[in-house]
Amino acid sequence: MVPTEALPADLTALTASRLSTAIRARAVSCREVMQAYLQRIHERNPVYNAIVSLRGDAELLAEADVADRELDQGHYRGWMHGMPHAVKDLANVAGLPTSHGSPIFAGQLAKEDDLMVRRLRAAGAIFIGKTNTPEWGMGSQSYNPVFGATGSACNPAWTAGGSSGGAASALGAQLLPVADGSDMMGSLRNPAAFNNVIGFRPSFGRVPTGGDGDLFYQQLAVAGPMGRTVADTVRLLHTQAGEDASAPLSLRDPLPAAEAFKAAPLNGLRVGWLGSYDGYLAMEPGVLERCESALTALAQHGALIEPCQPRYDLARLWQTWLVLRHWQWQKL
Repeated sequence: MVPTEALPADLTALTASRLSTAIRARAVSCREVMQAYLQRIHERNPVYNAIVSLRGDAELLAEADVADRELDQGHYRGWMHGMPHAVKDLANVAGLPTSHGSPIFAGQLAKEDDLMVRRLRAAGAIFIGKTNTPEWGMGSQSYNPVFGATGSACNPAWTAGGSSGGAASALGAQLLPVADGSDMMGSLRNPAAFNNVIGFRPSFGRVPTGGDGDLFYQQLAVAGPMGRTVADTVRLLHTQAGEDASAPLSLRDPLPAAEAFKAAPLNGLRVGWLGSYDGYLAMEPGVLERCESALTALAQHGALIEPCQPRYDLARLWQTWLVLRHWQWQKL
């Protein structure tokens, strides 16, 4: 049991793992959790604009009540039972709009859940809306002509990064317990850094999307988890991951149990430090110094930090990437 007195006054301050434990132990009801998150969303989302297509309070509280009744009857769906969740607005949630941040699709309702969404629903998640993304998920920012711009949880006047900026901002601002995203060239990792949360890009096939009918062209982007802690991120990855017949390239080997993940020893680990790519990437004053101070902390735990530079022309690499990405989108 989780003692009531051990819970913070603001339930949104709980990590997703602790919140899950509290719900299952009946130390807090799903309705109380939903009320806490909705209150925070109504107060802060107008500032950050992280969550879009938000469903009505009455409807969401009714679903939370259903989740509580299920617990009363001994039915526990999974670790996300009764937890509010918003899906990146590139994936389909039955009954909710999937705009892709584009006026072309604005307001069009999805008829069924995508594979990953089905897995989150089966784990007990209650879908409250979507998280903002740039149009078509293209870009390291999160603004579009449908919903506007999303601000960083650190400072809403700053960019949230992208393309999973709405997810990362909502997570950093404690509007969601965990968040899902996708990543073609940094779209989980970039916004995570911009919002002081964790974004993990899995190997291709670890989190299958399924059912798109393509086995060759679409191998640049992957779906993955975001969390406030490593433990939360691992737990969401477990929910998202797993082989599926609709995705022949999905990985078949199972992940170790979430509880089996432990902090890896850093002694002797080699870390390549690219810095600003020898001046190719412009940095705001203080950014490189902050990164290097973090590397110093890693070195104090035994990691070997080695400056390195790629032996190819970076401008040509970038142009090559643009051509490859454009070619892929032409195949959609």
